[in-house]
Amino acid sequence: MSITLTETAAKHVASFLSKRGKGVALRLGVRTTGCSGLAYKLEYADEIHPEDHRFDSHGITVVVDPKSMPYLDGTELDFAREGLNEGIKFNNPNVKDE
Repeated sequence: MSITLTETAAKHVASFLSKRGKGVALRLGVRTTGCSGLAYKLEYADEIHPEDHRFDSHGITVVVDPKSMPYLDGTELDFAREGLNEGIKFNNPNVKDE
């Protein structure tokens, strides 16, 4: 099982954690959305729960709850700028349809 960040994404997350002034990790999960299935949930974590899966990538800790892990295993997070838009991009090998 693994969750990774590209170096660019790790730098972006580290910058936001520093500006925020608190937080120990990036929390990644999935949530149910209407009829369409699942959506990513991304937030900063101020604590790591005992049941969380923990991954370290380029100096950033990523935590995932046990229910989300089967959907996220193998995911790589990247930070992308496309024109005026920028944000985290999810490269998830488990996605069957978007």
